[in-house]
Amino acid sequence: MSAPGLRLLPWATPEGKPCYLSTDGGDSKLSQLADDVEAAQLRSGEQVLAGARAVLADAKSGEQAIRFALARATESLEDVMRIAVSRGGRVPEPEA
Repeated sequence: MSAPGLRLLPWATPEGKPCYLSTDGGDSKLSQLADDVEAAQLRSGEQVLAGARAVLADAKSGEQAIRFALARATESLEDVMRIAVSRGGRVPEPEA
């Protein structure tokens, strides 16, 4: 979980550690880039999901195809989870 006021970015360091952005709003160039990357990751996830469904629907799919589909689905799920955590962290707290 990130500290208040920090946005979890949709990418990680080369070592796999999360990256954060400290900003007062979503109008900065880096915020816009993060929004664009999130949108691209979600589109990619939709394509991966369609491909995985096709592999699973084909009874002739071999182990290699299934393992490839699962690996790509795992990568996409990781991206989507990071996006969900980031967006959840930016939802304002309800007033008491």
